[in-house]
This record gives sequence, C-alpha cells and structure tokens, in this order.
Amino acid sequence: MELRVNVFREAYEYVITNSDRFLEAAKVHLSISVYALLIAIVICVPLGILCAKKQWLTDPIMGLFNSLRVIPSLAVLVIILPIMGTGFAPALVALTILACPPILINTYMGFRGIEPAIIEAASGLGMGERMIMRKIELPLAAPLLLSGIKTSAVEVIASATLAAFIGGGGFGTFIINGLGMYKFSLLLVGALPVALLAILSEIGFSGIERLVTKYQR
Repeated sequence: MELRVNVFREAYEYVITNSDRFLEAAKVHLSISVYALLIAIVICVPLGILCAKKQWLTDPIMGLFNSLRVIPSLAVLVIILPIMGTGFAPALVALTILACPPILINTYMGFRGIEPAIIEAASGLGMGERMIMRKIELPLAAPLLLSGIKTSAVEVIASATLAAFIGGGGFGTFIINGLGMYKFSLLLVGALPVALLAILSEIGFSGIERLVTKYQR
C-alpha cells in the first residue's frame, strides 16, 4: 500500500516540478486528438450520407473503411512512418484514419435506417431536399451519428499515446519513457491524464447525445 502511495506522490511531484513539459504534452495531445476527430467528421459524415443515398457507393467505400477497423493502431502509425516520416503531421494522419470508420459506419446506418415513408410524407408536405435533410433526416440519424463520434473520440484520445512512437509528442512520451526506465511514477504521469480525458470525452458526448435526442424519447 505504501509503495502505491509513493508512486502516486512521485508522479504528482514530477508534474509540479516539470509543469511546463506536462502542459506542453497536454496541449499536443489535445490538439492532435481534436484535429483528427474534426477532420474525420468533415470527411465521413458527408461520405456516410452519400453512401446511404447512393447504394452503388456503399460496397466499395464501406468495405474499405470496415477493413481499416481491423488494423491495429500501432500498425497504422508504422505504415505512415516511411511515407511521411516522424512528427505531428504523420501522427495526425494516422489518428484521422483511425477515427474515420466509426463515424462513417454510424452515419450510414443512421441515415439508411430512416423509413422511406417518412421522407415521402415530408416531400408530400412540400419540403425540399435540404429542408428534409435539416428537419427530418439529420435529427433522426443524430443518435447513431453522435454515438459514432463518441466512439471515435475515445479511440483517438487513447491511440494518441502511440503517436509518441513516431515523434508526435503528447502524453505517450511519458508512458514510453516510464516503460523504458521502468519508472512507474513517470508512466502514471502519462497514463492517468489519458484515462481522465477518455472518461470525460465519454461523459461529455453522452450528455450531448441525451440533450440532442431528448425530444425523440
């Protein structure tokens, strides 16, 4: 018990002593995670809607992104390494690739699951395509869409620790150094903030999901 307390105390003291380094790692980790998630949303939400409406696109695009889901996070980083080298940019590309599948698949499922009769009824009331998208389809697809974004957010925050392997920085640097030096307190300096960010992300998106869909229940 005393050993565990000492490890946490050492981790706390390290953060206080090296606050600038810790804050810089936090800034990089948050930046790379947020940018990867935003890029994935911008790419995959329209693509998912397009796949739901154009069936001839579904098999090739969904098949490609489904195959990306089975590739381990570290393998994606290793594949990017010889193409783009090391640093923030290649880590961002790799994390964006990891963030895409859940968003694309959930967007597709959300829009594909809307009953055609609902769309026909809206058209019969004189609604145009844009209004139907904004007033009918998007609200109905929102629960699954937000669920996909939430899944991607948690995966990206966790996987961003691996970016340190290719010089991407972030909290993964502390984890790698802690493992290499066999220093558990340093490992905790990186691991605990990542776990906290993942939990906060889960809670935050769950709250948004409940807020957006409260009128549908």
